Amino acid sequence: MDPNDVFVFGLTVAEFEDISLKVCVGGLIAYMIFIIGHLAWESKAGKYGAIWMFIGLGVGFIGFMAKGILQRLLGIE
Repeated sequence: MDPNDVFVFGLTVAEFEDISLKVCVGGLIAYMIFIIGHLAWESKAGKYGAIWMFIGLGVGFIGFMAKGILQRLLGIE
């Protein structure tokens, strides 16, 4: 390791950014799932309506997760 590397909590800045991105985005996705579920419950959408709400509103973070999985499988990271 280069002695000039900056450390944050014992990690290099790049390692800290990588871990914090995954943790924070994961937390945001969990919060978005909670919001969609709460919206479905408040609107009394029923099972079928709630499924469509999760599909329609959750496509964005499903794509984000699929991108990460594909990158890992193809070794592109």
